[in-house]
Amino acid sequence: MRLCTFIAVFFVGVLPTFSAIKAPNGTDTNPLNLAPEVQAAYQHFYDLDYATAQTFFEKIAAEHPTDPMAVDYVLNNAVFRELYRLDLLDTTLYVEDGFLSGKHPVTENLGATRQIQALYQRAIDLSNHRLAANPNDADALFARGFATSLETIYIGMVEKKYVTALHLASASRKDDDAVLKLDPNYVDCYLIVGVHEYVLGSLTLPLKVLAGLVGIHGSKSKGIKDLEWVGRDGIINSVAARTSLAIFLRREAQYGKALDVIDGLAHQYPHNFLFVLEHANLLKDSGQGMQAIAAYQAMLQRATAPGGYYADVHLEMAFYGLGEAARGQRHIQEAASAYESATVQPTATPLMKRRAHLRAGEMYDLLGQRAQAKQQYDAVLALGTDSDQAERASRYETSPYRGK
Repeated sequence: MRLCTFIAVFFVGVLPTFSAIKAPNGTDTNPLNLAPEVQAAYQHFYDLDYATAQTFFEKIAAEHPTDPMAVDYVLNNAVFRELYRLDLLDTTLYVEDGFLSGKHPVTENLGATRQIQALYQRAIDLSNHRLAANPNDADALFARGFATSLETIYIGMVEKKYVTALHLASASRKDDDAVLKLDPNYVDCYLIVGVHEYVLGSLTLPLKVLAGLVGIHGSKSKGIKDLEWVGRDGIINSVAARTSLAIFLRREAQYGKALDVIDGLAHQYPHNFLFVLEHANLLKDSGQGMQAIAAYQAMLQRATAPGGYYADVHLEMAFYGLGEAARGQRHIQEAASAYESATVQPTATPLMKRRAHLRAGEMYDLLGQRAQAKQQYDAVLALGTDSDQAERASRYETSPYRGK
């Protein structure tokens, strides 16, 4: 019996602590992340060509049926494809409309939700199976945390289950912390760590005190440094880290630095509609209104030109941004026209239509065109009455918008 115990302890002791390999830049990662076919698939993913990326990722998953990271690729593509379809990757929604604190119902595709849940569970099961054999498998821990972070994003942004999302976010951070204890050079883990550090560091003082009482702390500056590191040296999370970094720098009103980050991404992926859109958004928010208008107009011209420069374009996002920029410059008629153009795009979701119709109505009220304004407010209410936009439209039906 003692001999059997000794043998068991010996073999546990000699199990590899992690299976990651060193990338050319010195970062440790799952070797699958460096495979040419994975890099090719991500090229399509970051060009927003989700359909082609899905084909590539599904083939990779079929060829690596026991690697949870391969399932994570498919899950990642499925989550962001659905978020893009729902116009939820438009940052103006979060910066200006209080998305998380208000009523902004989303039309969920239950088929997509079931697919995402199945992929998430498959990734978790494969990760747990590998961890049962070797609790120190860093690749499996990372894959489980990666899958959990994607599930967190989806149920938070689409299903609005914020309490569940918070629990999942904590579990994702726990897995990444465990990886970093095994291998501090597993740089991709610092995406989640950096985001958590920044968010916790951004809490109001009373919330910081409460969080500190239970041992939860954060630092905005550390979070930004972590994201800069992942953006520079990460293998699978580099683009996500730079995107998060740009959003946080925008929140800190460090517009020049945010533009540098986004312009770098746009140069790397020139066919990514969202990076070009965010460049224009940053110009608008930094007070460069006329330059922003020109940027929106240029991307709209390129997007509608023959040849299909962008793989999957959502013109409503650009028209809405143009409306916001024109509004800021007091070009009220131009803003009204841009908002209305957003409402008629075939890819515009009910959420986007409510936002754009409401804004168009406000513009017509400022122009003194009350009948046109009411038509826009009626269009908001026709899309449902249980939203922030509907509540405001209902008020404006009886009391015109005055610019406040």
